[in-house]
Amino acid sequence: MHNVLVVATGGAVGAVARYGLSAWAAKRWGASFPAVGTLLVNVLGCFVLGALLAVVAQRPEFSPRVRLAIGTGLLGSFTTFSTFGFETFELAREGLWSTALWNVGLNLILGLGAVYVGQALARHWVS
Repeated sequence: MHNVLVVATGGAVGAVARYGLSAWAAKRWGASFPAVGTLLVNVLGCFVLGALLAVVAQRPEFSPRVRLAIGTGLLGSFTTFSTFGFETFELAREGLWSTALWNVGLNLILGLGAVYVGQALARHWVS
């Protein structure tokens, strides 16, 4: 039961953070690229998860609960594949195929790049 509370607490923080960053992005950039908020949270989430997993791998003193709270709870609710899928589908349905493809490409390339950079920086800081 304790693990469920740890994940739920992390999830609540992640969901609120996602909402805040997405709202800020919409205010900042408007609808010029409709999925910019989702892109930001997905790339930032990839970066943080990459860094977290690199730190946890090198530092056994981090408990499994830390990984659950941050990795599963916070980042699980912060990032969103379902919203990414919906936004991309809507772009394609509206005939904006180029924008839909850019959305897929940017999420994939920047997300994978962010995991790599997060892990590299964390390994450097932890060493």
